[in-house]
Amino acid sequence: MALAHKGLEATSTPWRFTEKDTIAAHQSEKVPVLLDGDRAINDSWAIATYLEDTYPDRPSLFGGDGGRAMARMINWWGDTVVIAGMFPMIVADIHGHLAPADQAYFRQSREARFKKTLEEVSSARDRDVVAFRKSLDPVRLTLKTQPYLGGAAPNYADYIVFGPFQWARAISSFQLLEADDLVHAWRDRMLDAFDGMARKSAGYDV
Repeated sequence: MALAHKGLEATSTPWRFTEKDTIAAHQSEKVPVLLDGDRAINDSWAIATYLEDTYPDRPSLFGGDGGRAMARMINWWGDTVVIAGMFPMIVADIHGHLAPADQAYFRQSREARFKKTLEEVSSARDRDVVAFRKSLDPVRLTLKTQPYLGGAAPNYADYIVFGPFQWARAISSFQLLEADDLVHAWRDRMLDAFDGMARKSAGYDV
């Protein structure tokens, strides 16, 4: 979404959990990794700030230093509330979309983290989703007065929060948002952004 916002074209390379050697040369153990010429940039936030600083003639992701500072807070909130909140509810669904070699790695590493089976982690999701939806109140209240977190148009604040929902949409049919929720309507607008780029990506219609 950040690349599309900047009007930059890129080629995506599929990657699997067990293919760590592929990105080790770029000093990373995780994706995303952005390769721009001979530069390798790791981590979504680092990539966003790199794009902003390297391509200042393109549309701004932040709208200035103040917007960047606020987006940094939203980035941490996205990690600690949005991703951390939805991950236990969809973790077992992720396993079902992986190749066998990656399934073994994913199950072992994630069950060691949670100290219970993936199925046990997700077993209470019908109850847990209520608290998760409540945790999105800051987004919901903001959307009462403006169509996007960035204001009249989306910016990197929107992409931070939208990213986890797009990830969840790709691997789980579990309904994280109620259909009449303002956040659901916002997510639909994000799916339609950039000529429906995100909606065209394979995923569940939830």
